Amino acid sequence: MGRLVRASGFERFLISASALLLSVLIGAVIVLGAGRMTSCETAAYTLAFPGAFVTQFVGGDALFAMGFCYDPIALYDLLFLGALGDILNDPTNGQFATTIAETTILLFTGVAVAVAFRAGIFNIGAQGQLVMGALVTGVVLVYVAPPLAGLGVFAAVILLPLGLLLGAFAGGVYGAVPGALKAYADANEVITTIMLNFVATSIALFFVSREQFFKDPESFANQTVSLPDVAMFPELVFRARDDVSLLALAFGIAVLVGVWYLLRHTSFGYDLRTSGLQPDAAEYGGVDADRTIVSSMTLSGALAGIGGAVYVMMVLGNFQPGVPSYGFDGITVSILAGNNPLGVGFAALLFGILKSGSIVVQVGSDVPPALVGVLRGLIILFVAMPEFFRMAGRKFGSFHQPGEQPVATDGGTGGGVDE
Repeated sequence: MGRLVRASGFERFLISASALLLSVLIGAVIVLGAGRMTSCETAAYTLAFPGAFVTQFVGGDALFAMGFCYDPIALYDLLFLGALGDILNDPTNGQFATTIAETTILLFTGVAVAVAFRAGIFNIGAQGQLVMGALVTGVVLVYVAPPLAGLGVFAAVILLPLGLLLGAFAGGVYGAVPGALKAYADANEVITTIMLNFVATSIALFFVSREQFFKDPESFANQTVSLPDVAMFPELVFRARDDVSLLALAFGIAVLVGVWYLLRHTSFGYDLRTSGLQPDAAEYGGVDADRTIVSSMTLSGALAGIGGAVYVMMVLGNFQPGVPSYGFDGITVSILAGNNPLGVGFAALLFGILKSGSIVVQVGSDVPPALVGVLRGLIILFVAMPEFFRMAGRKFGSFHQPGEQPVATDGGTGGGVDE
């Protein structure tokens, strides 16, 4: 674990790439095993010895041949390349649009969880914070947008930032609650954030299922009134039905860069990172631990709330209960990225490809959805585990280069991990 903590960025990349390759190989074995336990009229994949090349050009029959109902090569082709669609001939195809949309929302939830993790706080409540951000955005814009609809493009200039601010405000307030409970009541943030997820879902369902509140009276479904087009992110190069916007993606990337700069080059970011690595040393150095906890959870919740606002203004066009588990997926994205805001972009893209590609596999093959879920889980587990152990080693271990003695805050020697 100490060697893993001290690994360079290039070594960590090689470890992640090796883990990805290993997960694919193990997944292929599982696919072949599942294919042997399934009955089919024609084998999708045949394993023979000698192979087809030898028997074709040298002659003779194979010593043995075994058929499998599922072809792992074709399955992985659909899982990874299917998420891109026919990108060479049609860069704006619907499947690639789905991948971009999934990636965009995961940018916000992934960086939200990463901020809390960097402060040493396990924010499991990004889902609830996203729901509250989406709810407030969908409700308020319904009343604000119609009077401004006649302004055309100027209305969009006003409504889009307003929607993002509404999501950030709602998510930030909802994230500050468990932060304050941890800082001033010593409540475990894992328990409080998990329970607040259920509270947010129940609150949202209550308000959008009753016409006296925010339910659309002309719809049988539990949802708010649809937003006008001026309150939606413009599609730009994609079609309107694809529910994706490059403007939202660009904004998400800008948020990642901004959060990275905040954490690396500001005093607030230094206090936050120090509190996450060495809370006792940080407090000894003058950092207000309680204020840092509340601030980091507020920022984390605000980022997740922005993700909810983007979900409403890019994908749905209103608010509906049953929001997909983007907040929980953000935990995985953050771990895959090693809690690095810039790495969240690549991890979110990988996760978006897997989610979009799973749809292609289910539609374009006879592979059971449960087996596709197993393959996705394997890839995520194998890639995330090295970074998980590295995070655990940095937080709970005392690792340093051989021959070095880490210096404690009192001038003596003690355990510690450099950032």
